[in-house]
Amino acid sequence: MGFRVTGLSAEPFRHLFGLPEEELAGYGARRYIADGKAGFPCRIEMRHAEPGETVLLLNHMYQSTDTPYRGVHAIFIREGATDTYNQVNQVPDVMRVRLLSLRGFDAAGMMLDADVVEGAEVEPVIERLFSNPRISYIHVHNAKRGCYSGRIDRA
Repeated sequence: MGFRVTGLSAEPFRHLFGLPEEELAGYGARRYIADGKAGFPCRIEMRHAEPGETVLLLNHMYQSTDTPYRGVHAIFIREGATDTYNQVNQVPDVMRVRLLSLRGFDAAGMMLDADVVEGAEVEPVIERLFSNPRISYIHVHNAKRGCYSGRIDRA
């Protein structure tokens, strides 16, 4: 069964790129300089920011449906990112190196099933969740900090 992993569109965040710190604070956002290889996962490009690259930490509504599962949480995006990750049957490395929480939702935004898995072993869980024809999409979160990581749809 094929699946598609997508990152976020850069468009809703472009207005934040290059803002002074005090203006970023008005949006509840903060700027960081990546100081390590794996601590700043960009949710647009689905890759770790390289040391020295600038990232923004901000609040993002990843589940906007009018259900009890509406959700917002902190995410990192690389400042200046433009290319949204969009790959079929490819799990990005940024997911592979983390303990993940996968949450399967129906078309109305109600959670039907969920599981936790090491990112290196995620494909069988994706397949199991999508074996339920009522699951329309899967949200992936980093299990430890709860941050939204990305979305998986049927390919």
